[in-house]
Amino acid sequence: MIRKARSRDLGALIDIENRAFRTDRFSPRNLRYLVSEANGVTLVEEDADRRIRGYAMVLFHDGTSLARLYSIAVDPRDQGNGIGRALLRETVAMALEHGAAYMRLEVREDDKATQALYESEGFLPFEVQERYYEDNAGAIRMERSLAPARDPKLARVPYYPQSLDFTCGPAAVLMAMHTLDPAIRMDRTAELRLWRESTTIFMTAGHGGCSPHGLALAAHERGFRVELFVSSRGTLFVDSVRSETKKKVVHLVQQDFVNLLRSTPVRIVHHPLSLAAMRERFEAGGIPVVLVSIYRLTREKQPHWVVVTGFDDRFVYVHDPYVDHDETPTDRMQIPIALKDFARMARYGRSQQKAALVISRPARRRRRRCRAT
Repeated sequence: MIRKARSRDLGALIDIENRAFRTDRFSPRNLRYLVSEANGVTLVEEDADRRIRGYAMVLFHDGTSLARLYSIAVDPRDQGNGIGRALLRETVAMALEHGAAYMRLEVREDDKATQALYESEGFLPFEVQERYYEDNAGAIRMERSLAPARDPKLARVPYYPQSLDFTCGPAAVLMAMHTLDPAIRMDRTAELRLWRESTTIFMTAGHGGCSPHGLALAAHERGFRVELFVSSRGTLFVDSVRSETKKKVVHLVQQDFVNLLRSTPVRIVHHPLSLAAMRERFEAGGIPVVLVSIYRLTREKQPHWVVVTGFDDRFVYVHDPYVDHDETPTDRMQIPIALKDFARMARYGRSQQKAALVISRPARRRRRRCRAT
């Protein structure tokens, strides 16, 4: 029988952990947290005598539709009886119930038998992580789609991670521009140059992020056609800036960008870009770069830029340029976000400000003009 784990199962889970793994074992404290506090579900399989013979843990990522099979183990005395497969299938069912579109996992590169089990259940390898485990063994990262099949043409945006906490906007715009013109280099020099050209100078704390007006101007000056959608004519990002002096600087910077945009063909629309209109532009070849509140992803109250990589009837798919210390870039690629959740995310601050750029290939290339920064 498979059921959800309870706190009283911890002793049995610790015993299975020690029996099943030589390295990378969870500590009792880890297991206690995963069973009782983590954003996920731990399942156990027990026999008729209520002896626990295996467990599986699936974790969910706040704000997205990704599930991760974090660990699965069967007591060595009971291996070969189909327990692992039964637990795996039940975690997939739990992920579907949770609304996940993908499930991802890691498996040792030298564990061919477990890889074969995952492949037989629909998981496909997509990356090798060198020296992933404590003994320096590599990991095969695998994924199973739980969503309806998408048009493969929609997953065409290459990935570039931001290199600094405040360069999400430039990283997202680089991904969009490189998709439309592979001659655009995605490297740190280009990322920092875009930041210098489009920064607000100040933000809630630390270095300034990037203004949608500044990003639009920078993309235009690199020869792309740009539509800019902002929900109001007011200045973005000043709600949480406490210093009046800094607020005045942010106001001045935005007004300067607006004045510069007036001499360009960049279309500025003072109302939000709807999901339907965003999808229409995407399918016509444009790449949307959207301002979201990162709170639903990280529980931090900061504005953040992502690039849209596809749509289907249930999800918006995005590349998130921010890679946390315990993640790999593939964790932030093609993130499925339910349509209703994305609509809630695509706004920032107390005034619920909304902004998006749609970057498209122009009819012909323009020569970039220089601008003092």
